[in-house]
Amino acid sequence: MAPGPAHSPVYHERVSRIATEGAAGTMGMSPFVQGLRDKIGHELILLPSVSVLVMDPEGRILLVRQADSGRWGTIGGAIEPGESPEESARREALEEAGIDVKLGELVGVFGGDGYEVTYPNGDVTAYVTVVYRATIVAGTPRPDEDETTEVGWFLPEALQSIELHPFARRLFADLGLE
Repeated sequence: MAPGPAHSPVYHERVSRIATEGAAGTMGMSPFVQGLRDKIGHELILLPSVSVLVMDPEGRILLVRQADSGRWGTIGGAIEPGESPEESARREALEEAGIDVKLGELVGVFGGDGYEVTYPNGDVTAYVTVVYRATIVAGTPRPDEDETTEVGWFLPEALQSIELHPFARRLFADLGLE
């Protein structure tokens, strides 16, 4: 594979900071979100986020098994303050699956009913998610063993038969893939 995209020093600093600080007892929770949670507890918050549909030449979608729920979902997560959706999408792909991606088309922006998540610790978050198609430019997909425990490639017609996280199921339904 070709070398990965050039990332700014700010991007690399964010990936390093979030991977280090965000993992301290709050799997995948950034210092920004942790600060909000310290103030409001488990109450509902609305966060901008990204979902990355990594596709291969056979039309399969790369999914990750989420450590907190044990269910399959897309690569993705909250957009950090000062971060563009594109930077967030590339960061999440690197953090959750160890891959550098080239972003393709912006597929859509989704939110509302079905995009609210209650985490095992009781935190409630509603997301508005920016969805990108992407292809791998460097790296081999692998779980990070923190937020993700497994990676797998799935054809769209197989999505109905796997244990998807409700967020992912709703996203795939909104995209007409399920």
